Amino acid sequence: MKQRLSGILMPVTSLPGAYGIGTMGKAAYDFVDFLKETKQTYWQILPLTTTSYGDSPYQSFSAVAGNTNMIDLELLVAEGLLNLADIDGANFGDNPEFINYALLFDSRRQVLEKATRAFLADSANRARLSGFEEEQSSWLGDYAEFMAIKEHFGLVALQEWPDQRAIKRNPERLAELRVELADAIAYHKVVQYFFFSQWLALKTYANEQGIKIIGDMPIYVSADSVEVWTMPDLFKLDEDRKPLYIAGCPPDAFSDVGQLWGNPIYDWPKHAETGFAWWIYRIAESLKLCDLLRIDHFKGFSDYWEIPAGSETAKTGQWVSGPGIALFDAVKHALGDLPIIAENLGYIDAKAEQLLDDSGFPGMKILQFGLFDTRANSIDILHNFTVNSIAYTGTHDNDVVNGWYANLTEEQAAFADAYLHRHPDEKITHAMLRNLFSSVSNVAIACMQDILDKPANSRINLPNTVGGNWEWRMLEEDITDEHRDFLTKLTLLYDRAPEVLEENAQEEAEEA
Repeated sequence: MKQRLSGILMPVTSLPGAYGIGTMGKAAYDFVDFLKETKQTYWQILPLTTTSYGDSPYQSFSAVAGNTNMIDLELLVAEGLLNLADIDGANFGDNPEFINYALLFDSRRQVLEKATRAFLADSANRARLSGFEEEQSSWLGDYAEFMAIKEHFGLVALQEWPDQRAIKRNPERLAELRVELADAIAYHKVVQYFFFSQWLALKTYANEQGIKIIGDMPIYVSADSVEVWTMPDLFKLDEDRKPLYIAGCPPDAFSDVGQLWGNPIYDWPKHAETGFAWWIYRIAESLKLCDLLRIDHFKGFSDYWEIPAGSETAKTGQWVSGPGIALFDAVKHALGDLPIIAENLGYIDAKAEQLLDDSGFPGMKILQFGLFDTRANSIDILHNFTVNSIAYTGTHDNDVVNGWYANLTEEQAAFADAYLHRHPDEKITHAMLRNLFSSVSNVAIACMQDILDKPANSRINLPNTVGGNWEWRMLEEDITDEHRDFLTKLTLLYDRAPEVLEENAQEEAEEA
């Protein structure tokens, strides 16, 4: 089986389109066609789950429910659930290159409510929804109730609901709320039906074109989530479901005070008692939506940084042992060998390295990290890349190449130019991508902004900040013939085209 392959990191929400945010409609299918045309194998995305405060896909109300911002409205028009006037008259923002989440929060909800009413008015649709509810019974009902109650209490976080009986899931109180909030509960079920129907259709199309989806699973869930509401025993919480400890990372070269992520810490001994049943379930559900799964913050499974709740900085935290290989042994025993990518970035010590080796999962190599160190001895420098790895110039948490290069010192820039054998008139994005694709790593993943030679304001996320992140979008006219040709030639030159292309070429040669 061919090993050397490549792909593009491109969030679904960053796709172009007329309605304020990238969706699972025509632009997504066009992007799949672009990947096939340029000989790619993988489309890597960010988490598909819902977003909450700060619009981060790594802070979700659910580990399973889909992000309804990605629902394509034109597909709902095609199904007869909306009229074009319903969406053309809505305000989704006037800047096609950046997402205005605050505006979308209201405008998309109004349109989706119209589509929901039309959907529920048809008996055949209600039957389809009933089938969907049965298929997704492990999470859909709880999620819809959680969101409806959350909205009923003004969208405040679970821990701030003004009703302790609702927080603690008192059966009598829940029964009352189910009746009172029946319409809202139905809405959340229907829009999840829209999401899953559209995503699975898109994934099927991608797979038919030879494109595999690399999904992304955050290690943690939000404190304001349906999991904390329904399964509090799996987390370190007090009796009011408030976290006793929160996740983050210690001070490092990027932050003198470390990072406070705010997610609740897992009660790992409790997970072990259950045979890691929830993790087996979570990974199985995630792999229904993608072909490979990147697990974020893999280090947290060997040791994690535990910070007492209420701390002002992450300095007060400490390293605590995680579940280690026992978790992945249990998952493999239940699900078989898994197509998982380990995000092994940040502080990686011998224990974390051993867990990666024991798991057998490929780790990640970041070329930007390697070129910061002019001594050329970083584990992320190109000549230290390993075959069993996924190579990137940077990820969604890094600057795009143009922004990264502009912030190098004069010494670092000179070293990068020399190390990359950068030609005098060569764009730095081209030099970085050329070296990336030439690496020994089995898979090379390019950020779409770097393929397009985009400036620093196209960066997806600046860690440890809230606001101004997750906003960049590609414009419809951004992909030119020059970009297509460059990516195609790069892929072919460094033998990263899919195996089927080689087989076809061989057949053509034999026929000639």
